[in-house]
Amino acid sequence: MTLLSATPTAPFLPPDSPLPRDRPFTRREALDLLPTARDLTRLCERGLLRRPVKGVYLATEAGDSPALRAEAIALVASPDNVVCDQHAAWLLGTTGALAPGEHLALRPLSLFRPSGRGRVRTGIVDGGERNLRADDVTTVHGVRVTTPLRTAHDLGRVRHPDRAIAGMDAVARLGAFTTEELLGGVERYARMRWVTTLREIAPLVDGRAESPAESVLRLRCLQVGEAPFEPQVKVYEDGVEIARLDLANRELKLAVEYDGEEWHSDPDQREHDRRRREYLSRVHGWTFVVVVRDDLFGPDQVLLEARIRTAVVDARRRIGVRPVR
Repeated sequence: MTLLSATPTAPFLPPDSPLPRDRPFTRREALDLLPTARDLTRLCERGLLRRPVKGVYLATEAGDSPALRAEAIALVASPDNVVCDQHAAWLLGTTGALAPGEHLALRPLSLFRPSGRGRVRTGIVDGGERNLRADDVTTVHGVRVTTPLRTAHDLGRVRHPDRAIAGMDAVARLGAFTTEELLGGVERYARMRWVTTLREIAPLVDGRAESPAESVLRLRCLQVGEAPFEPQVKVYEDGVEIARLDLANRELKLAVEYDGEEWHSDPDQREHDRRRREYLSRVHGWTFVVVVRDDLFGPDQVLLEARIRTAVVDARRRIGVRPVR
């Protein structure tokens, strides 16, 4: 199979395709270049095109970057629009604030105008007016977007703490603000909607979490409250790093890890995970609580909290530490 094969598994457009390969384009442009709308649909179904923004397409072979994201948004946003919320985080360089699968095809863009300039009204936008100061807005490759700090504050003002911590951790990974700056700005939003969630989650934000699921898992551990857990704990052997643990308590030698479907689903991956954990248990004394999606997001989350609590109690007993009363 050649690199330019048009087979369903190939990521490259066929050599005779008239579509752009290195830049985003609108549906209207695509339909001007292709024989039928069905051809556009087929290319998407085969994974040769993706939709980074609703109404905008990009050849899969083009890859992903903040510059391409900005170029895609610029095709549907007006110059006075400001990208906000999860799509601001995406434009700033992270996908962790998006809904599951949204990095493949975004929902209607979160585009706002500063207060007093009227709502953004198009079929591909979920927006309106927002109270934005001049220092709340920056630009990414010419597109106006809320700053990382303002984006974090906005992502924290949502109903559900799980969504808040996942989004705020994702923006914190950019390293663009300090904990003091994050916490110092919270009361600016007093009396605004869902500021109570922001107040609850802001002190817990940690940019070391590497995925939304890890962020939510850390929140579950914090809600149990039996012991502190640190993200991305490194394990060394003879001075060489041999493993990183999603969440761990060094004193108790207890790790809580999330096995997501993307990286831990096939038999080889599962066997690798088993061998890794068996070695860390046997040689380095670690014990593990392994969590999957249904444990974390399913209807019986109380069972997960009970598992974590029991594991902490057992770990304290192993090292001779009395349980916390």
